[in-house]
Amino acid sequence: MRKLVTNWKCLLAFGLASGWTAAAAGGGPSAFDLIKEGNRYVGEPSKDKIVEIRSERSVGSLSPDIWYLVFYDPDASLKAVEVKFGAGKKLKVGRPLRLLEPVTGGDAAFDRAKLKIDSDRAIKMAVAEPLLRNLKITSTQLTLERVGQGVLGHSGPGEPVWKVKLWANKLHEPNREANVGEIWLSATDGTVTKNDLRPERAN
Repeated sequence: MRKLVTNWKCLLAFGLASGWTAAAAGGGPSAFDLIKEGNRYVGEPSKDKIVEIRSERSVGSLSPDIWYLVFYDPDASLKAVEVKFGAGKKLKVGRPLRLLEPVTGGDAAFDRAKLKIDSDRAIKMAVAEPLLRNLKITSTQLTLERVGQGVLGHSGPGEPVWKVKLWANKLHEPNREANVGEIWLSATDGTVTKNDLRPERAN
């Protein structure tokens, strides 16, 4: 028994050292964590100059594994460079097709000091919405972008907002899922700026 306990302690110590415990908890790197990693793959003028973050739909957990980070790049023809991550690892660096953003103001980099709500917190806030209390949320898909740019009468490039799409098990067919809508959260203070949740789709 004593030997078994000793082996368990060794395994736990190894897990802590390798980051295994974080993975076991389902907590991969957040979107803002990936900004620091993405800085390694872009030029000096682009470091920390994020203009958009988006994910693919999560699989097997609420936290997406596939993320795309778009950095402002003054040397690119469309002023952007994109780094794709999978499970925290860099998969690809490329030039995204962003034709409208230079016109609408979507190529303006976020003020990093004002971004207070990271992706993990945005997910928790979205799932906690009262309209979803009777549903089992199964996956999410997130986009951080400016809202309001190019709108008549709106000054400035728009405010940073997390757009969180959610899926849930259907109530009468738990093996099937339904898209139950989307909620927008301010990335600066977490305020709900738009609620388009449709829990009835899970009936």
